[in-house]
Formats: sequence, structure tokens, C-alpha cells
Amino acid sequence: LKEPDKPVISDKYMWVSLGGPPDKQSVLFHYDPSRSGDVPVELLEGFKGYLQTDGYAGYNAACEKYGLISVGCMDHARRKFIEAQAAQPKKKKVKASKADTALSYINKLYRIERQLKELKEKSAFTAEKIVAYRQEHSIPVLDKLKVFLDKNVSKVPAKSLTGKAITYMLNQWPKLLVYCTNAALRISNIMAE
Repeated sequence: LKEPDKPVISDKYMWVSLGGPPDKQSVLFHYDPSRSGDVPVELLEGFKGYLQTDGYAGYNAACEKYGLISVGCMDHARRKFIEAQAAQPKKKKVKASKADTALSYINKLYRIERQLKELKEKSAFTAEKIVAYRQEHSIPVLDKLKVFLDKNVSKVPAKSLTGKAITYMLNQWPKLLVYCTNAALRISNIMAE
């Protein structure tokens, strides 16, 4: 708080990285006074592989420079729909809102991940079986969600919470699918949050 030449109330940032194999994970907390995209470029020097983040564009330069595969976070996309849902009038609902519908699809994806976790605990699931399970169960839900988003993006005001949630998710769409291609990936980076 008492950083030289900076007011106590100025913005400061703690960058958190979680990585490594499941049995030897490491967590790095890195303080920087900036939220610039230069910070992840510096922090990720020498790293190869997948980088799971929220939608902050500051990570794009590191992905480009180091050839990283960008993975989206479903929790960040879901959070925006939760905010839209919470802002809805509290009157008796006759039908589900667009935020309710999107959350229903997203919740199905999380249910699939919980089922997959249970299956992995009960039997030795190979990486190929995990990917095949997601391809069989998650991809159809994701396909339906994408159709829903495309159909409704122009039906809600862009500046409304639901409009912002739909736009965010569509902008992140290719990144949100990546977890279905690799057994080591997760649907969300919530563990780093």
C-alpha cells in the first residue's frame, strides 16, 4: 500500500498463474503496478502449451508471441449470465428469460464434467476416453448453446446485461470449446481464481 510515488488508493495488480502436472501444481503470485499485456508476455516467456484465461485481451500478445493455445473459461462466461439473471425483475415469471436459458445449457456442461469426474474416480479413464466422452456429451450441448446465442444476439439490446453476456460468450466461443479436445484441460480456470 505504501509504494513509492503511488497513492495508496491507486490500482495495483496481482497476477496469478496456476500450472504444472496435477500431482505437482505450482502457483505463482506476481505483483505488478500495471495490467498491461506486457506483463503476461514477460511472465510466460519460455512457456509452451495451453493458456486458460478469462476474456482479457492482454493475454493475446503472449499467445501470439509464444504460440500458446488459448483456452476460455466457462465460469467467466457463466458469471455474466448470472449477473443478467440477478438483474431481472423479481415478479412471477411466466417463461424462462434468455439468461435463464443460457445458464441451463451451461449448467448441463458442468453436470457433464461432474459425471466425468465420477467416472474417472470409479475406473481408469484414459485421456482418449475423456476426450471421447466430452465429444459425445459436451459438444452437442455446446452446439445447441451456440445456435441459441446466434439466434438471440440481435434480439436483446447490446448494452443490456444479457446482450453483454451473449456478446462476451460469442467473442470467446472458439476458446470455450478447446477443453473438449484435451483430457488435461478443464472447463474453467476457477482453481486459479
